[in-house]
Amino acid sequence: MSMPATIPRWTKELVQSLPSDGKRYELVAGELLVTPAPAAWHQTVHWRLTIALADYLRPLGLIETIRNAAADISWTDDDLVQPDIFVVVPEDLSMDWATFRRFRLVAEVLSPSSRRGDRVLKRRLYQQHGVETYWIVDPDRHLVEVWHPGDVEPQVVADVLAWRVTPEAPEVRITLEEIFRQVG
Repeated sequence: MSMPATIPRWTKELVQSLPSDGKRYELVAGELLVTPAPAAWHQTVHWRLTIALADYLRPLGLIETIRNAAADISWTDDDLVQPDIFVVVPEDLSMDWATFRRFRLVAEVLSPSSRRGDRVLKRRLYQQHGVETYWIVDPDRHLVEVWHPGDVEPQVVADVLAWRVTPEAPEVRITLEEIFRQVG
């Protein structure tokens, strides 16, 4: 009886060679994370948060810095992530994901299959690579965990989420009651 071949450590190139099957394949420290397509509730929260951030960034002339589509973000051969929503520094903007390396904000909307990856693995990765602010958005508990690079504990927000794209920019205040408002 033959044993199936195993991959001792996943790399960015191996992940990028996987077939497109509707699942999200990400890599953190050589560990492969696989999640199914997001549920409607996840996408509703994702879309509302994207709109709130876009409405904030547009008058500041920074609308081009926000993304909410799958992007291959990587710092090393051992990582490849696709943040739900992110705001990149303007100097990193281009038509090539490889230039997107410095982030003002990354937001991940939790789903049952992404909890460990988002809360533990990706949080550590984002902190390690200096993501200025990381939001872990929990649509089931109606709260957001706010992390910064040196934090050992998150700030837990359940009412109004506040953020500034730069220290001199005005603050956006996002009412979580509206973000988590049920549909129908």
